[in-house]
Amino acid sequence: MIDFETYGKYILEETAALLAIDSPSGMTKAAADHVMARFAALGYAPERTRKDGVLVALGGKDAQDGVLLEAHMDTLGGMVCEIKKNGRLKITRIGGLNANNVETENCRVVTRFNGVYEGTAQLENASTHVNGKYSDEKRSFDSIEIVLDEVVESEEDVKKLGIRTGDFVCFDPRTRITKSGYIKSRFLDDKLSVGIVLGYAKYLKEAGVTPERAVYVHVTSFEEVGHGGSASVPQGVTEAISVDMGCVGEGLECDERKVSICAKDSGGPYHYDVVSGLIAAAEKMNAPYAVDVYPLYGSDVEATLRAGYDIRHGLIGAGVYASHGYERSHVDGALATLKVLIGYLG
Repeated sequence: MIDFETYGKYILEETAALLAIDSPSGMTKAAADHVMARFAALGYAPERTRKDGVLVALGGKDAQDGVLLEAHMDTLGGMVCEIKKNGRLKITRIGGLNANNVETENCRVVTRFNGVYEGTAQLENASTHVNGKYSDEKRSFDSIEIVLDEVVESEEDVKKLGIRTGDFVCFDPRTRITKSGYIKSRFLDDKLSVGIVLGYAKYLKEAGVTPERAVYVHVTSFEEVGHGGSASVPQGVTEAISVDMGCVGEGLECDERKVSICAKDSGGPYHYDVVSGLIAAAEKMNAPYAVDVYPLYGSDVEATLRAGYDIRHGLIGAGVYASHGYERSHVDGALATLKVLIGYLG
């Protein structure tokens, strides 16, 4: 019998550890080092891709009908695009970062050669006792600026710190795990899924299971900007499944305690047989699930298809509420996703 309570604890612990590592798209080396080490600790031999992704073979019998699981460790973030005359920073977003969701958040400016500086994202003229139009002003990356926690009053002061255009701006994840099993954090999309595939890898080792088909994991590094899964597909792979956040919101059936099986998103329908197989696996494993259509979504596996790979494709993930903001999921949703992987792959 599988001790799912122990696997749930492991998944949340691994997720929290990865969430603590800044990794906006394009700056994922430290996260890749961590993921490499975690797979190695389980007894696997992970490889680093040229794009700083992590590719690992989990084993399996049929190498000509392999399955690739794709999860991503890159996140949303910002990049300095202008140092203002008053010493504040203007940023451009990385991925789908929304200005409404970063106002008043603490952040770190990671310079290329001169260390890390703390700051806060604030609306220009952010004091409500001074700015009579505070509530009416539209939040955008033209009106939100980074206020450095350094004594700087000019563009020259900032440049003396070694801060320059092109430096990354990383926002605090603010990770919390509650007694009731909820996990709240920025960037559960998609670090929770990395925790889940680590949980699946751990299960295979501990249970001594060899799947009927060869199974690989690709933890990608550029999903949030659209090309994470566009390369590094092992020979013999005929099917790829994105393990990414499941959408939770109005008009959808999924919640944070379920695994979401996506039938269609912005890129079109997922492969009929794969979706059917994932549903059958959820029912076989008694995993709480929902089948949904996502109105505004794209995944790693669609980048794989656009790159020209002739594969079947699917998408599953633990339900995540408030996507691309301060997100929330639950250990039950993570375990439901793990159960589907076990039921579908072995």
